Amino acid sequence: MVGGSAFAAGGPTRIIFLGSPGAGKGTQAGRLSAERKLVRISTGDMLRQAIAEGTPLGQQAAPIMDRGKLVPDDLLIAMIRERVSREDCQNGYILDGFPRTLPQAHGLENIAGREADDRFFVFNVEVPHAELMRRLSGRRWCPKCQSTYHVDSNPPAKAGVCDRCSTKLVQREDDKESVVAKRLQEYEERTKPLIQYYMHHARFHSIDGFRPADVVFRELVGYLEGQR
Repeated sequence: MVGGSAFAAGGPTRIIFLGSPGAGKGTQAGRLSAERKLVRISTGDMLRQAIAEGTPLGQQAAPIMDRGKLVPDDLLIAMIRERVSREDCQNGYILDGFPRTLPQAHGLENIAGREADDRFFVFNVEVPHAELMRRLSGRRWCPKCQSTYHVDSNPPAKAGVCDRCSTKLVQREDDKESVVAKRLQEYEERTKPLIQYYMHHARFHSIDGFRPADVVFRELVGYLEGQR
């Protein structure tokens, strides 16, 4: 029942997406949000917005992020606590990018309570390391119009040049192979304890993300509908 809303019965539905950078969890989170009318909460987006608007949180987070450091858990937990208390989250929400550490997971549990109604799902999207490297290191970006491309899966019509404004495409620093390898290693080290935690505290499902997006989506919906 991919198009219905049956899984919303029985209380709020809360979904956490885990997965390495490049695993495609953002795509799936966005699709579920749109089709199931669940708010998608991205801590990355929230932080960027807070910094742009100059909010108290943004003022605290900006210098930390400028130094390439991780925003402290207590700031992120406070941000999530405020966000999920809003009216649009009363039927549930999707968390993309939170939690990323055990203290953040404990903070979320204090906010939402330990779910006993089978409406709390954790999806860990897994993709082979070599494929993650290909996806991330192949990304290209237009510094003028912000368009994004990929050398394999979404190349521009003319190699190295933006289709929209003819600006030379660049590879972001974060997408260079050495940086990507470090990011993936750090993610694995940081997230392994989190995966172990959620295997015992939620309806945890490992998802093979090395498949077409539609296939992955149907599997996610199957778990939400109780069909798997």
